[in-house]
Amino acid sequence: MPPAATAAAVDTGLAGGAAAPGFHWGVATSGFQVEGSNPDSNWKRYSDSAAPAGQADPVGDAVDFWNRYPEDIANAAAMGVNTFRLSVEWARIEPAPGRYDDAALAHYDRIIDTIRAHGMTPMITMVHFVYPGWLADEGGMLAPGAADAFGRFADLITDRWAGDGTLWVTFNEPLVFFKHEMTIGRVGLPDFSRFLDAVVAAHRLGYAAAHRADPDAMVTMNEAYLPLATEFTDTLVSDRVADAVDYVGIDYYYGVALNNFTAAHAAVDDFAAVRPQPDGIYEAIQHYARSYPGKPIYIVENGMPTRGGGRADGIERGDFLRDTVFWLQRAVADGYPVIGYNHWSLVDNYEWGDYSARFGLYTVDALSDPALTRRPTSGVEAYREIIAAGGVEPGYRPVLPPAWCSLATIPDSCLNPARADGLLAKLPE
Repeated sequence: MPPAATAAAVDTGLAGGAAAPGFHWGVATSGFQVEGSNPDSNWKRYSDSAAPAGQADPVGDAVDFWNRYPEDIANAAAMGVNTFRLSVEWARIEPAPGRYDDAALAHYDRIIDTIRAHGMTPMITMVHFVYPGWLADEGGMLAPGAADAFGRFADLITDRWAGDGTLWVTFNEPLVFFKHEMTIGRVGLPDFSRFLDAVVAAHRLGYAAAHRADPDAMVTMNEAYLPLATEFTDTLVSDRVADAVDYVGIDYYYGVALNNFTAAHAAVDDFAAVRPQPDGIYEAIQHYARSYPGKPIYIVENGMPTRGGGRADGIERGDFLRDTVFWLQRAVADGYPVIGYNHWSLVDNYEWGDYSARFGLYTVDALSDPALTRRPTSGVEAYREIIAAGGVEPGYRPVLPPAWCSLATIPDSCLNPARADGLLAKLPE
């Protein structure tokens, strides 16, 4: 019996191989990383100071999504995508305390209306590591009024954009958020508990705001799956908000196994040196389904980086996507309540100080191509085929080598690894 069969504590009503109704096929972006024309914020200040010293790439115009959103949204829709994740920039919307920019709000209206006009559901992230410069002056998330200020921002944007199925993410990856704040010199290790307390308090305000605006709202605070520390990170974040999320949001990028220790490179932001382990997404789903029974699961982010457009191991984005979706289908067939998947990212973007790490389905030479041409990778056609078919075709077998003894679940992963020869569920829109 595969280990997934023992996780029937989460009853999805799906028989093995049955279809998952209304699956969210998505792409993901974040405002600061793609928009360009960035206003004053914690990250704009860091980029402006670090780039001249050679410590970071200048963010510049990023890939100019702010102006080129019609093209990017149309490209997503052409793949068959039905869910489009974006973040709305607090720094842009509230450039001074209590003063809201009507022009910026109207521009986001046009972006969100364009997403909906293409038949896609917006998934809106409220804070993706970035907050206004005026809040940075007050101490960022450590400021005495940070949570309340965020709550007012959340009230504004949920009143404006809730409804019609809009999905919400309050804060992107709180633990990584703290790591980034350390990197840019905004916090130190002694601030860790106070920072998380503030984010949790703010999340609850965002959750309440979304539900006031739409009682049927679906809200989460996504967290990165860290295979060697998941139980600990659950205690730090996920357990504290389990009563105030409507779905469990997972960001899955890396696995660690006896035949794959390359995730160590991620600790120093050398993402392209990490060998992808698509089968680990099954393990991540299994963990969260057991830890938070009754909650649907959404893969809010998943992707594979290249360095400047290539990988030393030659792995293609299309093969990575097919392998990953294969394991999603296995998870749903085994009874796990997975409701959606977002590929990170739609286009290459500013990876927090660096343009060389590329995750885009469409690649963009942000530093060397003034035209910012969107060029499709092998992932575009692969994703189009996957979405149209509701997954990979029957008989597909993964291209990438499976993990051997994942360190997250020893000894179970050695004795009863996830089976590649089980049933595949269809994942139709």
